[in-house]
Amino acid sequence: MVRITALVLFIAATAHAETLEEWVHGKVALQRGQGKSAPLTAVGPQGQLWKERAPNAPPLIPNFQPPTSLAPLVKAVKPGVVNIATRNEGTSRTLGSGFIINPDGLVVTNNHVVERAQLIHVRLADGREFDASVVGRDPSTDLALLRLADARDLPSVNLGDSDNLEIGDWVVAIGNPFGLDTSVTHGLISARERVIGVGPFDDFIQTNALINPGNSGGPLFDLKGDVVGVTTAIVSQGQGIGFAVPINLVKDLLPNLLDNGRPERGWLGLNVQEVGEGTARAPVIVDVFKDSPAEKAGLKPGDRVVGIGGKPVSRYQQILRRIALLQPGTAIKIDVVRGGRNFDFTATLTQRPSLEALKAMNSGGRVDALGLAVRAIDANAAASLGVEPGLKVEAIVPGGPSELAGLATGDVIVEVNREPVGTLRDLDVALGESEPNEAVLLKIRRGQSLRYLAVRPRE
Repeated sequence: MVRITALVLFIAATAHAETLEEWVHGKVALQRGQGKSAPLTAVGPQGQLWKERAPNAPPLIPNFQPPTSLAPLVKAVKPGVVNIATRNEGTSRTLGSGFIINPDGLVVTNNHVVERAQLIHVRLADGREFDASVVGRDPSTDLALLRLADARDLPSVNLGDSDNLEIGDWVVAIGNPFGLDTSVTHGLISARERVIGVGPFDDFIQTNALINPGNSGGPLFDLKGDVVGVTTAIVSQGQGIGFAVPINLVKDLLPNLLDNGRPERGWLGLNVQEVGEGTARAPVIVDVFKDSPAEKAGLKPGDRVVGIGGKPVSRYQQILRRIALLQPGTAIKIDVVRGGRNFDFTATLTQRPSLEALKAMNSGGRVDALGLAVRAIDANAAASLGVEPGLKVEAIVPGGPSELAGLATGDVIVEVNREPVGTLRDLDVALGESEPNEAVLLKIRRGQSLRYLAVRPRE
């Protein structure tokens, strides 16, 4: 009773000065005021929280001119883009795109557009129609070269330089999605050198210019009207993610397809391993095959390859693509760093050996007791890689002692029973000192990590 009276008296007292609602709001405002942080201090050299461009200020980005209309570009290049229809033994019909690269009717498209075709029919933007035949094709890069029958003085496109593309550059795709002739889409270069897992020569330009079924084999133009890519693939789960083969890769391959009908792969004759990060990344030669073009040119294990054909390289795949797309007999310049000094060598490529021959070249020494084949890493190569010498595992017998112990191809054996090994003789000596049927302790390097494995030799 006393508490109720006190509350009534309190309310009554405050009512003379202010209403209950005003009192509550006053308390809330007071609490909020006590919880406030200190006023924001000025940010930036002029005390500005943000900056704005002053009226009539000069452009912040030099040489940047936003495009207004793409109509003049499309009008200029559209005549060189073609629609491709194919038929095989059945009634199936494939629709794709392509582009004319010279007035005599050579057309570039995707291999998957024509690979099963018995009849190929090509229609130009102006309505003219031609039968076509396959001059050459390469499933590894998904490229094909066609020839139009009885073609003369056709409109053709110019091929550009895909190495000069930068992320953010505008591009235009023209093709025949779903059979809709000469449809135009535009977008940006989203990424370069994308590896999407379709083959050994993955090196795709990614773009958000819409690409749909029927666009395959069509051109991707830059804003100068030059072809910088061949639209090839899409990500079915997402929109605005398309891929094009860089036109420089196409230019390297075209003479090969024209002369041979299929790619005759050039071969240099070396194995490399990548080292370093970022701009310091480079492939280091770890093997030079005997009597190979690389050996005859003067290349040695431990050399860091920094350029192929006058273009910089930082990854193994770049070397593979640039060599394998060239014909045997092609002379190519290789730039290397050896002992801190720059050297350049010229090698004449030969025919790529068969898979069986390559396996034999890589087989190295065979250690039957352990069920593996190894190859010594050259001391110069090991020094360039920043690792100790060792024996690289080239092959493992399925179900053999090494496989059962967990050894894998590519592992490098650096010790046997706590003794360093750098040659096949070192390995033979270490195994000879082991007791019969006794497990052998191997120290291996796998990637950047070291680990121990116990292998029980075969009896």
